[in-house]
Amino acid sequence: MEPLKHECGVAMVRLLKPLEYYQQKYGTWMYGLNKLYLMMEKQHNRGQEGAGMACVNLDAVPGSEYMFRERAEGSNAITEIFGNVHKKFGKATTQQLSDVEYAKHNLPFVGELYMGHLRYSTTGKSGLSFVHPFLRRNNWRAKNLCLCGNFNMTNIDEIFEKLVKQGQSPRIYGDGYITLEFMGHRLDREVERNFVDGKNLGLKDQEITNYIEDNVKISNVLKSTMADFDGGYVMCGITGSGEMFSMRDPWGIRPAFWYKDDEIVVLASERPVLQTTFDLECDDIHELEPGCALIVKKNCEASVERILEKRGDCKCSFERIYFSRGSDRDIYKERKKLGEQLTPTILKAVDYDTEHTVFSFIPNTAEVAFYGMLGGFKRYINEQKIKSIMDMDHKPSYEELTNLLHQYVRSEKIAWKDIKLRTFITEGTSRNDLASHVYDVTYESLEPYKDNLVIIDDSIVRGTTLKESILKILDRLHPKKIVIVSSSPQIRYPDYYGIDMPSLEEFCVFRATIELLKERGMYQLIEDTYNKCKAELKKPKAEMQNCVRDIYKPFTVDEINRKIIEMLRPEGMTTPVELVYQSIEGLHEAIPGHKGDWYFTGIYPTPGGVKLVNHAFVEYVENVYKYEQKF
Repeated sequence: MEPLKHECGVAMVRLLKPLEYYQQKYGTWMYGLNKLYLMMEKQHNRGQEGAGMACVNLDAVPGSEYMFRERAEGSNAITEIFGNVHKKFGKATTQQLSDVEYAKHNLPFVGELYMGHLRYSTTGKSGLSFVHPFLRRNNWRAKNLCLCGNFNMTNIDEIFEKLVKQGQSPRIYGDGYITLEFMGHRLDREVERNFVDGKNLGLKDQEITNYIEDNVKISNVLKSTMADFDGGYVMCGITGSGEMFSMRDPWGIRPAFWYKDDEIVVLASERPVLQTTFDLECDDIHELEPGCALIVKKNCEASVERILEKRGDCKCSFERIYFSRGSDRDIYKERKKLGEQLTPTILKAVDYDTEHTVFSFIPNTAEVAFYGMLGGFKRYINEQKIKSIMDMDHKPSYEELTNLLHQYVRSEKIAWKDIKLRTFITEGTSRNDLASHVYDVTYESLEPYKDNLVIIDDSIVRGTTLKESILKILDRLHPKKIVIVSSSPQIRYPDYYGIDMPSLEEFCVFRATIELLKERGMYQLIEDTYNKCKAELKKPKAEMQNCVRDIYKPFTVDEINRKIIEMLRPEGMTTPVELVYQSIEGLHEAIPGHKGDWYFTGIYPTPGGVKLVNHAFVEYVENVYKYEQKF
């Protein structure tokens, strides 16, 4: 019920025909530019802090620009960057805009390669300089590199040290810039390798340049770069000479999908984006496999190459639960399954009283799981009807059948989101009071003191919105009981691979567990876990284990749930509240193809994740827990 900052989104378009082809067939040479715009808008959910796009013109002559970039900040960044691009066409006449030759040699953002990015910060760093794509300039076309990605690297400190050791001095300490410099350095070496080969073949001047551009192997650059990174990523890039690539991390943490025909090669973070933009069937589209790269050469030859061996089967399950578009064929089915299989647990929570239970959902992202939950209850009620009929020892009357068949699942639109709390309001009491009015309820949508109210959400992270708004407004309806349902399991651990998850102390599950330890006098477990984490941090990263998992071992999920409700219940609220979470087993059953569950289990796929979660607990104890113990 409180939004997480989404992962970033990427989009790439490579035109495989001359621009004249698109002008003749589609009525405009802007085909690639327009498709990039659509792909980015269809992924707007993945990033609203900023957006950027880049273009390469392969027909530009020396002395004219051939690599273009536009970036902007804010939720309207996509509109802004494409608006700025079209403003630059403003001086051209209608006839000139339809003249491909004129456009190629006189207008910006006319080209065969397009790349776009939508940003959500995973580092807390803001400003236009941190908006992708990043650009590394050079007078050699083949050495120009433009880079963007959906990624977060856990070992950027190690990469930085490696760059410095090589003699470089990066201008900014940020994973985007450091990745750009690291990869750019390897691209320089690849170009120089081809320069030497060309010289040895007796080539000179422009002949060597042509040889370099025809023989650059992006796979060499990726193999000598990406093996050093620890993290989740889909890394995308274009060069000034016309190379295009996108690589997925070897654990498969972050997603990417691509499509190719005789006109285009395209890639996006989500499959429905390609389906809608290019009118494709689901099975037309390919998932980029972990450790592989989609590479399109200057000569339009496209291939998928294995860069790194697959290191795990850790596709992110939270992608499927929360972030990705629910219009994807498989994601829609998975989210419905997540809701449906909670039926037995919810039945127990409402004491099997389906006649006096009303179902709803908050927020809109939980709608598909809500449909699945309704489906589960419809089946349950139908089974009860069948059982009742079969148990009858007489021919039922019309009235009996009518009463029986009119039993149904009751669902209502209970909550409405009215306003967005403005961040300029910082005074605590005022802010909390306004937060309680973010949602409003549909009055008289249930029978007071008689009907149970079941509300499903896709995840419960901090619990702040529950405490400050949701529970207060639901209590106005005076239900007999409120059951808050999460279609995902308890979120216990931060993410370090591209989702802006909060620190440990912000998780309501973690806070509740710490409170239970305190209540039961188990302070020694907190101290022991702290010492174990510090000891782990002294080991080589590959040998570390996640010791934070120990703090959850003494308690059942139900014990933690009860403590969460106790902590989140607003003062003065008397309505009974119960919390129902998806189980880990249920998660795996509903989403079998995405086994990355570190948010819930603490089983991180990379050594960097393990290191950071141990460090997070040390930071919590030293900066929060010990401070609280003093007062």
